[in-house]
Amino acid sequence: MSVTAVPGFVAAGTACGVKASGADDLAMVATADGSPVIAAGVFTSNKMTAPPVLVTRKHLAATDGRAAAVVLNSGNANAATGAAGMADAEMMCVLTAEAIGCTPDEVLVCSTGLIGFPLPMDRIVSAIPTLAGELTDDGGPAAARAIMTTDTVPRTTTVTGTTLDGGTFTIGGVAKGAAMLEPNMATMLAVLTTDALLDAPAATELLRAAVGVSFNCLTVDGAESTNDTVLLLASGTAGPVATDEIGLARFPHAGADLHDLIDAIDRHLKYGYADKLGTGKNRRGDKRRRRIVRGSIRFVIGEEDGVCGEHGVV
Repeated sequence: MSVTAVPGFVAAGTACGVKASGADDLAMVATADGSPVIAAGVFTSNKMTAPPVLVTRKHLAATDGRAAAVVLNSGNANAATGAAGMADAEMMCVLTAEAIGCTPDEVLVCSTGLIGFPLPMDRIVSAIPTLAGELTDDGGPAAARAIMTTDTVPRTTTVTGTTLDGGTFTIGGVAKGAAMLEPNMATMLAVLTTDALLDAPAATELLRAAVGVSFNCLTVDGAESTNDTVLLLASGTAGPVATDEIGLARFPHAGADLHDLIDAIDRHLKYGYADKLGTGKNRRGDKRRRRIVRGSIRFVIGEEDGVCGEHGVV
C-alpha cells in the first residue's frame, strides 16, 4: 500500500547523510517514464514559508499544474535558509530532472526536519542520480521510510474506486508527521498518486476538499510547520471517474484513510490528536466530535462551514 500501488508510478528511498543517525533521508516519487502528469498541491499557511514550498508553488504555476517527479529529503527542513536555501531547492529539482529526463519545472521538492541549517548539498548532489536509478514500482514503502523524522513508523495507504467505464482507479499515498502539527495542514508532508483522469483545476479543488476534512483537522502540539505540503500526481491512465466517486465520496475518503491511519498508528505516542471532523454543508461526517489534545492548550472543533478552528483554552 503506497504511491506505487498506482500503475505507472515508481519510487525509491535511501540514506545520503542528511541525518547524522545514518537513517534513510532522501526519497523520490516519479512517473515510470519520466513524463509529466497532472499535479496539484496544498501548502502551509505559515508566513515563514520554507524554500521548498516556494519552489514547488513556482513550478506548479510555471507548468500549469504538471509534474513528473517529487524529490524529498528528511532531517533538514531547508527553512530559514534564505537565498541559498532557494538555490538548493532548485538544484534538487535540476538534478532530479536530469536523472529522469524531464525539465526542472516538472519536479516538485519537499524538505522536512531541523530548521535554520543549510542542506548538506554535497551529499544530496551525489545521491540524487543514484536514487533515480533505484526507482521501482514497489519502492513506495522505501520512500515512506525515507521521509520520516520523529515518526516511529512509515505511513502509507491505498484505496480504489470505479471509473465511468466500469474499470478501477487507484489512489496511493505516503505521509509523515508526528510533531509540529497544527491546522491548517496538519501532516507535514504527504504525496498522493492516482490514475484517475483529472484536469489541473479539478485536481486542485479535490485535493483542497480532501485536505479540508482530514489533515486540516489534526493537531499535536499547536505549531504549524514552515514546510507542510500535500501533493497529488494524477496520470489519468485509468480513465474518467464520476464526480461523486472521486470528488464527493472517494477522494475525500482517501484523505480520511490517510488521516485515520496516522491517528491509529500514533495513539501510543505522547502526542494527542484532535479527531477529524466532517461537518459543514455536505455533512460528510454525521457527528461532531472533539478530543482535548494532550500537551496542547488548544483544541479543534468542526465549524458550520466545514473549516476547523481553534477555540479557547482548555
